[in-house]
Amino acid sequence: MTAQPDRPQLYLITPPAFEPEAFAPILSRVLDAAPVACLRLAMAGSDEDRIARAADQLREIAHPRDIPLVIERHVVLAERLGLDGVHLPERTPGIRKLRDRLGADAIVGAACGASRHDAMNAAEAGADYVAFGPVGDSPLGEGARADRELFAWWSEMIEVPVVAEGALTPELVAALAPVTDFLAFGDEIWGQDDPVAALRALTAPLDA
Repeated sequence: MTAQPDRPQLYLITPPAFEPEAFAPILSRVLDAAPVACLRLAMAGSDEDRIARAADQLREIAHPRDIPLVIERHVVLAERLGLDGVHLPERTPGIRKLRDRLGADAIVGAACGASRHDAMNAAEAGADYVAFGPVGDSPLGEGARADRELFAWWSEMIEVPVVAEGALTPELVAALAPVTDFLAFGDEIWGQDDPVAALRALTAPLDA
C-alpha cells in the first residue's frame, strides 16, 4: 500500500454489519467500477466465526483484483486467515511489537483521530499509514474533526502515507485531495441505493 502523490487513492471500509453472501456482489460491482487500493474489513462485534466467514468471502473478491485486505483490530484472525494486515483503533499500544510479529510485508495501519501526537508515535513505531478522521460531521469518535490543516502539515512534514476518512463529502474530497494519500469511504456509499453511483459522485472532484 503505497502513496500516490498526484492523486489520492481510494480505500474502502466495509459496513460494521453485513451478510457476506449478500454483500459480495455489491462489493464486487464497486471494485470493478473504481480503482481501489485497499479494503478494510470493519465488522463490529467479537464473533470470530462470523468475522472469519466475512473475511474469507472478502479475500476471495479482493485478492484476484490485487487489492489488499486488512482487518480492523483482529490480529490473530489476520494471521490465521491469510489477510494482508491490520488496521488498529485509536490509541492501540504495541505497534512496534505487532510489526515484529507480523513481519515487514504486512500492512499495519493506525487510526489516530485528529491527534498529531498519536500519529507521530504510530509512524515512529512502524505503521505503514495513519488515518485521520472524521473529516466531516459525524457522531463517531470523540467529536474532534480532522481538518485540512492537519493533513497539510502531515503531508509536508511526514513521509508515512495518510488516510482521510469519516463523513466525506464531494466538497471535502476536493479540499483534501491535494494533501492526503488515500480517501477512505464506507458508510458514505454503503447506505445508498447505488453504491457505485454514490462513490462516483463523491470522487467526481478528483476528475474535475
